[in-house]
Amino acid sequence: MANDTYQPVPHDAAFRKQLLSNPDVQAAFDVGAIEYTILDEMLNARKEAGLTQAQVAERMGTQAPAVARLENSLASGRHSPSIETLRKYAKALGKRLEVHLV
Repeated sequence: MANDTYQPVPHDAAFRKQLLSNPDVQAAFDVGAIEYTILDEMLNARKEAGLTQAQVAERMGTQAPAVARLENSLASGRHSPSIETLRKYAKALGKRLEVHLV
């Protein structure tokens, strides 16, 4: 790998506002809001850490496709990751997982 520099896909507030201006996207977002919120936090944390999926995977003791599946599973709603998997992901980013009931 000649270039391991992380090149993030934009997912800032302006991008989110643009996406949610589409009523179909907004309806889908409302259905899966918690998953999208978790995914947004995960992607922001990975961006802040400056890590690629491959680097996160290495720190988690897995392969890059597993991290891609984890991030994609939250976007697709096809699979809910375990608390332990989310804990490992957080630790790989130098964070800790907290769950709050409100």
